[in-house]
Amino acid sequence: MNAQAIFSTASRHYQKGQYTDALNQLNALMELNRDTKTYVLLAKVLVKLGFKTEAARAYQLAGEAGGSRAEDYLTDAMKLYFANGQEDEALSIGLPLLDKAKTDPEIAFIIASIFLKRGEKAILGLFKAPLTLSTNRLHNALAFKLLTAEINDLQDRDALANLFRNNPKNGTLRSAYLVYAREANDYAEVEKHDRDIQKALKAGQTDFLAAEAPYYHSTWCGDERLNRIAGAQLQPYPRGLTDLRRSAPHGWGERIRIGYVSADFWEDHATMKLLQAVLMAHDKTRFDVTLFCHTKSIHTSRDTGARAKWGRIIEIGDLTDEQAAEVIRAENIDILVDLKGHTLESRSTIFNQAAAPVQVGWLGFPGTTVNVDLDYIIGDPYVLPDASKVHYLEKYCRLPETYQPNDPYERPRPQPLSRQQAGLPEDAFVFASFNANRKISLQTINLWIDILRQTPDSLLWLLCDRADARANILARFKAAGIDTKRIIICGKLLYQDHINRIPLADIGLDTFPYNGHTTTSEQLWTGLPVLTLKGTNFASRVSESLLAAIGVPELVTAGPEDYVREAVALYNHRDKVAAHRKTIEANRFQMPLFDAERFCLHLEKGYEMMADRARRGLSPDHIDVPALPARNGSFER
Repeated sequence: MNAQAIFSTASRHYQKGQYTDALNQLNALMELNRDTKTYVLLAKVLVKLGFKTEAARAYQLAGEAGGSRAEDYLTDAMKLYFANGQEDEALSIGLPLLDKAKTDPEIAFIIASIFLKRGEKAILGLFKAPLTLSTNRLHNALAFKLLTAEINDLQDRDALANLFRNNPKNGTLRSAYLVYAREANDYAEVEKHDRDIQKALKAGQTDFLAAEAPYYHSTWCGDERLNRIAGAQLQPYPRGLTDLRRSAPHGWGERIRIGYVSADFWEDHATMKLLQAVLMAHDKTRFDVTLFCHTKSIHTSRDTGARAKWGRIIEIGDLTDEQAAEVIRAENIDILVDLKGHTLESRSTIFNQAAAPVQVGWLGFPGTTVNVDLDYIIGDPYVLPDASKVHYLEKYCRLPETYQPNDPYERPRPQPLSRQQAGLPEDAFVFASFNANRKISLQTINLWIDILRQTPDSLLWLLCDRADARANILARFKAAGIDTKRIIICGKLLYQDHINRIPLADIGLDTFPYNGHTTTSEQLWTGLPVLTLKGTNFASRVSESLLAAIGVPELVTAGPEDYVREAVALYNHRDKVAAHRKTIEANRFQMPLFDAERFCLHLEKGYEMMADRARRGLSPDHIDVPALPARNGSFER
């Protein structure tokens, strides 16, 4: 019998389901002819018989034999190798098919799965597009895992748009998609989906919030009850961990050992603009301060000597959470302070490794830190009112005046700059917001539109670097009938140059529900009055805290209508603006906001009160730190 006859007989056996007979015929055929069609039929028979590895090899030989369908057969081989757990073999075939993987989700899925499992992330961006364009839910799920936390990653933005288009009823994808929409100030998309969100919330449907990133959630939602739900899907810590941590043996010393954990220990970061003077003010006879640093080397390499002044630094950037916690325990830290919370580059999960007997959240994230084992959150009576206690997982430690530290020494004073140099008209009334453009929520921009409508000769000066966000902001004003020539958008500058330009504005307009935080204190530092409204959660109450701490609480309005009304009143009565400036200037070094030493004394008292409870074996409880006495109406420096 010739080769063609044997092949025909094997093929008939295969079609009839007589796979063993087909295999016997093919084994005989292999002695005579090993062409592509023989290998393909052999592969199909071996699959039916359950010999996946051998089938994969047969498909591989078929592909290597060439022909118009060579890539298809190699793809089949790769799938079988992958399904059989033979990742090296699958990858050896898949890598030469990278160009095809850019449009073939099956190939992309296999290669990306292997690389993701091996932690080789550099190449994964290639596979987002084909995986998101696929209708296969497994492909879509892998694509979602490949997304980074980099908000400016255009591949991520496009991938999420594709995924959401494929799955329009998926609340998790909608939330992630809206992060990018809000980052680009795409108000049309935000408004369209906001209607559905508000309708769901009114109906008591809140499950979709659990998948939201807590920080980005707080940029649009000012409801503390809902804020606590955001992030609920994050990895929880084991039940019982808190009790085990608090009851573990611990050696207390004469000095309280404070550990600060952050990725922001570099002098140009906003956190250090606030915190560095307080770190240096710590009483070394009563407190031993260690900074557990996971700051990126690109930032620490630019250090000009500031870091050495802040405290002893231990690098933990290359350590796992477990290793970092072990290092912290070896240092016998009494109170460990998380300066990041749910923000970018956080290592809050270190706190879920029983790192210290007292664990505290402060400064980085304005709200309760879901699924992180913390005992206290540091705030003040403005950002943490009594009525909000039910919404917090942590106990309060309230400082008496403001929760925000400020550095009056290294922060530069504004140098003279003319409006002409900054591109502003000399005679216009200038409202300004230097907050990040993501904070310009739909509610905020609508309030600003109302203000501009009632103040015809005013300008609005905004800070925004993103081209797409600039276009969307201007489009929103134009659609509302506001001449876009009245909107002046500037970019970021070096810090001194930025400080120089702030006083050129007449009034700073705050954002809602996420206020300016460092941005507000920077404006007050330069003498610019900031108008805000009464907040409904931590993030929206920060400016109230800062304005009270510098003695101008009247700039806190009761609500949205009063916010608009007061902005218009200040426009119409410029003498009131001048009076606010004079008060801020007079109070800069008299009131608490920029008194780093006084702030540090209050902070240290709070640490002492926490430590005292822990030493006595008492569970954490709400703490209100008493205010130091004032002298002659002003605070000593």
